[in-house]
Amino acid sequence: METPLTPLEFARRARKLYGDREAVVDGDLRMTYEQFFDRCDRWSAALQQIGVTKGDRVAYIAPNTHEQLESFYAVPQIGAVLVPINYRLTPDDFVYITSHSGAKVLCVHPDHMEAVDSIRGRLDGVEHFVALGSAAGRKGWTEYEASIATAGPDFKRPDIAEGDLLSLNYTSGTTAKPKGVMITHRNAWMNVVGTLVHLHLGVDDRYLWTLPMFHANGWTFIWIVTAVGGTHICLPKVDPAKVFELIRNEHVTWLCAAPTVLIALANAPVAVRGEVPRGVNVVTAGAPPAAATIERMEGEFGWEVTQVYGLTETSPFLTICEPRPEHRRLAPVDRAVIKARTGVELITAGELRVVDSSGKDVAMNGQELGEIVFRGNVIMEGYYNDPEATKKVMGDGWFHTGDAAVMHPDGYVEIRDRIKDVIISGGENISSVEVEGVLLRHPSVQEAAIVGMPHEKWGEAPHAYVVLKAGADATEDELIQLCRERLAHFKAPHSVTFVQELPKTATGKIQKYVLRKGAAAIVRQ
Repeated sequence: METPLTPLEFARRARKLYGDREAVVDGDLRMTYEQFFDRCDRWSAALQQIGVTKGDRVAYIAPNTHEQLESFYAVPQIGAVLVPINYRLTPDDFVYITSHSGAKVLCVHPDHMEAVDSIRGRLDGVEHFVALGSAAGRKGWTEYEASIATAGPDFKRPDIAEGDLLSLNYTSGTTAKPKGVMITHRNAWMNVVGTLVHLHLGVDDRYLWTLPMFHANGWTFIWIVTAVGGTHICLPKVDPAKVFELIRNEHVTWLCAAPTVLIALANAPVAVRGEVPRGVNVVTAGAPPAAATIERMEGEFGWEVTQVYGLTETSPFLTICEPRPEHRRLAPVDRAVIKARTGVELITAGELRVVDSSGKDVAMNGQELGEIVFRGNVIMEGYYNDPEATKKVMGDGWFHTGDAAVMHPDGYVEIRDRIKDVIISGGENISSVEVEGVLLRHPSVQEAAIVGMPHEKWGEAPHAYVVLKAGADATEDELIQLCRERLAHFKAPHSVTFVQELPKTATGKIQKYVLRKGAAAIVRQ
């Protein structure tokens, strides 16, 4: 009587129970679940008509639109493999990912069709180019809407096993070629259910897409929201004014965002924010958020912020900073410190350990630093066509995250850095995250990043890159002194560089390898 664990089951159930409820809002377009799934079925049929079969790759280059959302149902339900590509990458990256994945079909938003046209001669494996919009004046493109209009709703539904590949999600590739993370139907199902155990979304919730859908399958919220019959509010581009407008007008109750997006929202001028509705639930991940950011969003906005942690390779969530009754009794500043921790294992994810270089568990004292390793149901199948890289991170039966962390006495893990970003100064380990958290408490500081720079005496020493709030002032000595007052002196930055912005990946992570090259490299970015 067993049936495969797949997020497609959430679609079946949602269509049955919530068919007449509003499923998607995308600008002026509004669709019920029945209308949404009818479109998905028609695109499934159209894909089969052009020869897409089980196991074939269908790639997308698109922002958060309803067409992109439809891909997460239409492609997997015919047994094909979805390849959601980061649309902010370069044309050369598009060539590499499309070719490496073996994509047979490439679906492209109009904003990126010119870039794809410039590289079409290098995309030999792509048999069909699909325009997610008008293709007027362009040769060799099939229009998505025309295909849906002419295709019927009937398609052949193949048998799908839970171990079948659902998606190929490519890592950011900041220092090497992107790697294709193989996520199975079971992986995705486990993440959806585990998330819903801890985050209690319901049928009346309305979710705003501030997180890119291409990023780790939108942290599986593309299926989570559907599973409970909630409403997807599409947002192609994050703009603070638009975010606040949609929160008000569409009665948004949930959103996900990297800490950099939270900082942008928290520091938006009153004229941009307007009236801020209270009671919004925010899920943040991608980098450890500063306690000061959490404190402000909860205290000033009246929003509830929850930190989760994971990687593309882990479907993506491993942990959640689960609230406990005793946390509510803490002062806001102390509660924010707790909420900035990485948290505890998701109930369906598996087992987490923090181990030293010999593989021994670190002491649960909140001090001893080790690497987070994990095993469980959400770990990827492996890196596509890269057995060497797969063995490197999973060869001993544990997935090695590359994240340096401590384990607190209560079992809550707290990331201190990427292992490669830990600063070793005079033999002492310095967590850049800890120092950044102090700098972000200065009223003039909007963003901060700490990196290790060469030092004649100490080998390397912490250096701060700081973005100030508009119209605000702060001096180098002032910021260094703030850190010396709140941290051990060796942790304080030796110098500060003020910059207009910090280099980031498309998902909001600060590119510290660029910062280590100096201010000139930032300008070139």
